Amino acid sequence: MAYPQNIKVTVDAVVFGYQREDLQVLLIQRKNDPFQGKWALPGGFVEDDEALDTAAARELEEETGVHTSNLTQLYTFGKPERDPRARAISVAYYTEVDQSEINPQAATDAAETRWFSTRKLPELAFDHAEILAKAKEAFLNR
Repeated sequence: MAYPQNIKVTVDAVVFGYQREDLQVLLIQRKNDPFQGKWALPGGFVEDDEALDTAAARELEEETGVHTSNLTQLYTFGKPERDPRARAISVAYYTEVDQSEINPQAATDAAETRWFSTRKLPELAFDHAEILAKAKEAFLNR
């Protein structure tokens, strides 16, 4: 039996760090549509021959220069309207880094990278506010 699905798989990485006891998150400013100029979590499409955790680490490094193999799978987000380009399911990951030991640099799909306090966030692209809220809850309750 054929299954006529046209579903894309993506990954998103939530990177937490502390600055003087303030929980911060690393965001990228999108270089391309959709949501060009908006802030978002680092992430993107999974390649056909790629494991999910490998894709999350790759996208994080490609967009921010941050390398980590310490990503924890968080949750799968799949509302049909979450991405205006196509039906996309995203597997989200989170990690914590020492902000003093990394120097994020925007690359590929990112125009800029910046740390934001989780208490004062810009408007986020896609459903990234929902992803970030779930990641923050999991991170603080681990």
